[in-house]
Amino acid sequence: MPKILHLITGLQTGGAEGMLARLVTRTDRTRFPSIVVSMTDIGTLGPMIAGAGIPVERLGIRRGAIDPRGLTRFIGLLRRHRPDIVQTWLYHSDLLGLIAQQLGYAPLLAWNIRCSDMVGATVLPAIISRFSARPAAVIVNSRVGRRFHEHIGYHPRRWEYIPNGYDTVALRPDEAARNRLRASLGIDPSAIVIGLPARYHAMKDHATFLAAAARQAASCPDVAFLLIGSGIEAVNRDLTQAIEAHGLMPRLRLLGERADMNAIYPALDIATLTSAFGEGFPNVLAEAMACSVPCVATESGDVTEILGPTGIVVPPRHPEALALGWQRMIDLGAEGRRALGVAARARIVENYDLDQIVSRFETLYTDLHNEIAGVAR
Repeated sequence: MPKILHLITGLQTGGAEGMLARLVTRTDRTRFPSIVVSMTDIGTLGPMIAGAGIPVERLGIRRGAIDPRGLTRFIGLLRRHRPDIVQTWLYHSDLLGLIAQQLGYAPLLAWNIRCSDMVGATVLPAIISRFSARPAAVIVNSRVGRRFHEHIGYHPRRWEYIPNGYDTVALRPDEAARNRLRASLGIDPSAIVIGLPARYHAMKDHATFLAAAARQAASCPDVAFLLIGSGIEAVNRDLTQAIEAHGLMPRLRLLGERADMNAIYPALDIATLTSAFGEGFPNVLAEAMACSVPCVATESGDVTEILGPTGIVVPPRHPEALALGWQRMIDLGAEGRRALGVAARARIVENYDLDQIVSRFETLYTDLHNEIAGVAR
């Protein structure tokens, strides 16, 4: 019965953080008891994880700061909880886990890579890549992520590919939710709604979305656009000025960060992602697909593999191609999009259902624990 300590940079809403929350709350706790440690604070997800009965600790390190006291606190937690496996999430956690291991406080370490080509953020991974044979395994959630990290020098003893997993009971088509959201936003039931669920960040490339939306709005009078995510608010002047410059304000709704995405996705006719770089396994596409929403997305991370034949992939930073992709989806008509959406949901259920993915993590934990036990004997 290996005890797993998960170390992550923070517990704000995000792709890696959401997958961690889904994993620890669904893992068989009688076989794999878990503890979650945030390097910063407990964020928005910490209370939810703690409310599910899983211990949540924080190191209190200020973001972007170098604080030796964080290492001291972490070592104290390791001494108190005595985990069998320390699984780290994201680069800063990988580094802290590595230091603790080298000091003899983390008996078995597994790194966890959740991105691909993070432009402008390659210094830390390039440094720790030199020590990538020290962990017992390096987990990746995307094949593109593995190739990128091999390119910058990662050479682990064991690569383990485990994609993200989704609760396909909670994420499902919901006609009532579709109608409620549209009514609350004043969007006609017959309108074509295109949504971008993404935080406001250069990686997500809202500029390309807005440029494509302007083109689409000019040729399609019954199209509306939704932006959802952290930083997507009227107080974000850079964003609102860009929206005004494209003349999109009457057609576009800003929903900000939402905790009820299972009620948002069903209102969309097309979900989209316009990331320019850095994606590993983008959650929002799989979540939309689980709700039977077809997708048009830029080629970043494992997008092509996730969508398969159920969606349309276009080049990044190419508004014209994105608008053409949307138009192809619109031209299919309601029935054509519905058929694609049904196939998209089936693809997620078959390949990325949460229970299936959690089982793969549990198998890895068992393998690693057995290896250590064999060495000890």
